[in-house]
Amino acid sequence: MTTLNSSFGLEYAPVPFMLRIGRREVLITRDFRKRFYAVNPVIECDTGVEPGHIEILLLRRWLLILSKAH
Repeated sequence: MTTLNSSFGLEYAPVPFMLRIGRREVLITRDFRKRFYAVNPVIECDTGVEPGHIEILLLRRWLLILSKAH
């Protein structure tokens, strides 16, 4: 499991789905955060809140978080 802490805010997210592929983890959930900038309607990529995480927002709704497995 990843070491996401409460500052990431996943305790308020809909039930996430986690997939582990080798030494990587992919967490898939619906995006619930209010974005205060223009979001690309198809795919948006950004660094995660925690070091070593990458967030990919698909179709303004699905959030994929890529991280290293611990």
